[in-house]
Amino acid sequence: MIRLLIIWLLNAAALMAVAYIVPGVTVTNFFAALIAAFALGFVNTLIRPILAILTLPITVLTLGFFYVLLNGFLFWGTSKVLGGFEVNGFVAAVLGGLLYGLIAWALAYVIPFGKKSKAK
Repeated sequence: MIRLLIIWLLNAAALMAVAYIVPGVTVTNFFAALIAAFALGFVNTLIRPILAILTLPITVLTLGFFYVLLNGFLFWGTSKVLGGFEVNGFVAAVLGGLLYGLIAWALAYVIPFGKKSKAK
């Protein structure tokens, strides 16, 4: 449970970093980033797999490029539902989604999963 909260906080910080780096992505404050990180986690967990299966033929035809566009579309769509998190333009959505995914993946990789065993 603690790991989940830490990853949530780190994903909110990653979203703030994306807003700082990518022009066109804005986050008003850290509380808005927390809400947006929760919503993005929800969308990535429940909605993305369904859309990925439905769009599998076009993803195969484009050699996986459509999956990147799907990622940007979900990033943009989440911003349209929430206040305090705004994405202006499709290019900003694709770049922001890619960068957010990379930072979130790297942070989740750094956080240990489970308890570390002690060496004897």
